[in-house]
Amino acid sequence: MDVYVSCRLDDPIIMPMYRLVVNQDGPGPITTSGDLEESYRMEIEEMIKNESERRMTENKDPLEESRLHSLSLVDLFEEDHPDLVAALMVRLGPVRAALEGHGGSLVVFSGETEINQSGKKTLSLIVDLDGACVSCGAAPGTLKGIQDDLLTDDEIISIRFNAGMLEWFDEIQRDFLLKFGGVSFV
Repeated sequence: MDVYVSCRLDDPIIMPMYRLVVNQDGPGPITTSGDLEESYRMEIEEMIKNESERRMTENKDPLEESRLHSLSLVDLFEEDHPDLVAALMVRLGPVRAALEGHGGSLVVFSGETEINQSGKKTLSLIVDLDGACVSCGAAPGTLKGIQDDLLTDDEIISIRFNAGMLEWFDEIQRDFLLKFGGVSFV
């Protein structure tokens, strides 16, 4: 049996209709498969991903993107090469569109190379933000997105953030970021 549910958030925006699958096969209580909140999160996540990819393909040179993605981050870091930030930016997912769309960028504050267990050089970076991203209310999600995206690269072993950026925020924002941001500051 399909049940269609409409929900309203606290603001005047009405969420789209969601299909809720109800299992009535057994004599027990009705159980539902799927979770409305999870469905909503996944739908929004897909929309954000699609929109960010659209914006990126409109404004980026695919050959340059490919060149930057093929570069070794460790080599760029060790050479203090000016392409390091651009090479880091191409490794970002949807958060990149938000950063660039708001005039922001990454700044490599400091870092070091480390040898991982397989004997390969990796990077441990401390990054900062630049541009309009400074003190943005979306900072917790932005920082977490940056961290998660960069950690998918096998040359990066850790991403931490410059503690100096905490001064950009008021006390409530700072406390929220430290408690719920899911990132580390040094």
